[in-house]
Amino acid sequence: MLNLSRQRVLDDVKSMNLSALDRVDLPNGQYLFRRWLLVGFILLLILCFVPWTQNFRAKGVVTALGASDRPQSIQATIPGRIEAWYLFEGDTVKKGDTIARLSEIKSAYFDPELVERTATMREAKSSSAEGYQAKADALERQIVTLRQELVLKRKQGRNKLDQSRLSVGTLEADLAQQEAQVDIAAYQEVRTDSLFGRGLKSLSDAEGKMLKTRAARAKLTALENKLDQAKTEVIQTELQLSAIEPEYQGKIAKAQSDRQSALTEFYGSMGDVAKLENSEANYRIRRNFGFITAPQDGVIGMILTPGIGETVKEGEAVVTILPRTFRSAVEMFVDPFNLPLVSLNQEVRFLFDGWPAIFFSGWPGLSYGTFTGKVVAIDNTADGKGRYRVLVASTDTGRPWPTALRPGSGAEGVSLLGNVPVWYEAWRQLNAFPPDYYQSDRYTKPEEELKTKAPAKGVKFN
Repeated sequence: MLNLSRQRVLDDVKSMNLSALDRVDLPNGQYLFRRWLLVGFILLLILCFVPWTQNFRAKGVVTALGASDRPQSIQATIPGRIEAWYLFEGDTVKKGDTIARLSEIKSAYFDPELVERTATMREAKSSSAEGYQAKADALERQIVTLRQELVLKRKQGRNKLDQSRLSVGTLEADLAQQEAQVDIAAYQEVRTDSLFGRGLKSLSDAEGKMLKTRAARAKLTALENKLDQAKTEVIQTELQLSAIEPEYQGKIAKAQSDRQSALTEFYGSMGDVAKLENSEANYRIRRNFGFITAPQDGVIGMILTPGIGETVKEGEAVVTILPRTFRSAVEMFVDPFNLPLVSLNQEVRFLFDGWPAIFFSGWPGLSYGTFTGKVVAIDNTADGKGRYRVLVASTDTGRPWPTALRPGSGAEGVSLLGNVPVWYEAWRQLNAFPPDYYQSDRYTKPEEELKTKAPAKGVKFN
């Protein structure tokens, strides 16, 4: 009805009460359908306000929590040739059990008495060092003796010098006295000659005075010679006294030089002794490296170099060992998009390969067959695939983890986040928004209660 005509009939039709719904009876199924629709709408409305636990999933593998409890390979400490195997794959070992025996392949270690010969060389070198030490001690005593002798020689030289000077003084006094006697004798000779000329003295008296004068002069000459000799002796004594210091200093310097040479040889010998002691200790320890032993209790895994007579290099893996008991953990690999959602001590639910489980994503409390863990470490660097490693350990609460778990088994982790209404989660999913991790830290512990592990980082929520 386009109502193009000016004569309208709609008002007349409405007054006739011709409604089809009022005149036609609906079947009972239609009324029941209406009620179910109403009930469904009410239930859906209630469901929209039911709490929903936000989460995200990440794949991982089972490992050991402690680094020493993880599968490891045993390397050969020295290069050698495998001579015998004492255990087989799957055998249980204790710490220190011998796994294999190696023989030397380097000619420097072929001598079976290498340790004993090195010990003999060490003892000989030690005796040589003791000889140098004794020589240095003897030279030290010689130096002390020379210094004492120098002091005595100084005193002896000074005493001799004083004695020579006293002799010079005595001779000078005698010389002065003799000069006076010569003058008196000469005066008496002149006087006697005068008296002889006047006939008052005899010729014998005159000759006697002359002889006396000549004897006095001869004695004066002898005293002068003795005085010159005494002065020369004083000079010689002074020179000898001056030469004592350089002479003995030279002897002391030579003795000190010999002592330093002896000490140098001694220290060199002691260094050689230390080297030989080091070599001897290394040879003794190297003997034990010919046996590959178990570093801890465990089970022998794969033997990597099985053949008898095969040679292995230094540091080459020979066999793998698995710990007998360990505390299980899971290495989850989280994408960078979800990394801010991970925090230390955060709860994670796991579904392990081989253990059936039913997991309701938004209601973890209704799930069955899952296992609970908590985050203990978060790597700060990504791996080669751009993912971050998160280490999750088992908790004391909840369902115990299976004892049959082995390193390398697959696991899927579900990290539980905050609780939000269902309508909010649906709205977030439709708009491709990230989970609501800007909420309060309702699922993290205070910072002082967290155990920091390296490498790890704490994610703090604002």
